[in-house]
Amino acid sequence: MHHHGGGMLGPFSLHSVLAWSPDWPFLLGSLLALGLYGTGVVRLLRRGDSWPVGRSIAWVLGVLTVIAVTCSGLNDYGMVLFSAHMIQHMVLSMLAPILLLLGAPITLSLRALHPAGKGRPRGPRELLVALLHSRYVKVVSHPAFTIPLFIASLYGLYFTPIFDNLMQSRIGHLGMMVHFLGAGLLFFWPIMGVDPGPHRPGHVLRILELFMGMPFHAFFGVAVMMATTQLVTTFNAAGAPPGTDLMADQKTAGGITWAFGEIPTAVVLIALVFQWAKSEQRQATRTDRAADRDGDAELVAYNAYLASLDKRGNRPAQAG
Repeated sequence: MHHHGGGMLGPFSLHSVLAWSPDWPFLLGSLLALGLYGTGVVRLLRRGDSWPVGRSIAWVLGVLTVIAVTCSGLNDYGMVLFSAHMIQHMVLSMLAPILLLLGAPITLSLRALHPAGKGRPRGPRELLVALLHSRYVKVVSHPAFTIPLFIASLYGLYFTPIFDNLMQSRIGHLGMMVHFLGAGLLFFWPIMGVDPGPHRPGHVLRILELFMGMPFHAFFGVAVMMATTQLVTTFNAAGAPPGTDLMADQKTAGGITWAFGEIPTAVVLIALVFQWAKSEQRQATRTDRAADRDGDAELVAYNAYLASLDKRGNRPAQAG
């Protein structure tokens, strides 16, 4: 257990949660993520290309949510209170990934990285394209992999000794946090469909995929709320702030999990509906453009087809 100044943590309050307490690997990773993204956007703009402002905002918000739960007092409480840990888990696996994916980092990378010239060895852009087309990525981004992974991150972690073992060490805790973020990114990547990937289902399938993961999530929250014993041993009276009711805190943790499923579902559905409307719009525009180009040849062809049906239908009548 790490505590700042070695002392006990005081009561769980907004002030203590908002305290600055950086987890360095996360802070450095986040700053790197912001720096690289910014560099990519600047490179596009210098070239005279545009990049949607909304995407940049989504990316920054996504990185900030990661910093907020890993570099604040919440991270310290996350070591001693189940409820605080659950807030971290939910934000890292279900909120940050959606915001980061709305930032379209893969699309930005593909557009910002220069292609290697002819006869040159493969550059970073070629490696990224190769990775996106690799069998490995095909497997890990497939719903048959991402949905079980997403579910195992809940049931496999808290209903087995794995969680307690990981919480023994700083590295284990860090690894778990990275896993939450990674599993969330993999789960929502095909569903959000903003960035190219090997698994690109249509809008209906993506909504189904989203709804396949969520009941397991809600059920887990309810199971934690109903549990009459402590599910994990990490959070005990020795580490918790004085006066903490551990069972009540575990119920709170379950409630947070259960309620939190609604947030990403709503965000994703809104995003999907917008994308859907946009793609329909684009399809309509494309048809209009084609009509302008070929002088409504499609319509003429269709009319001819109707006329031919009409002739065919009338022929026996005339013969009779």
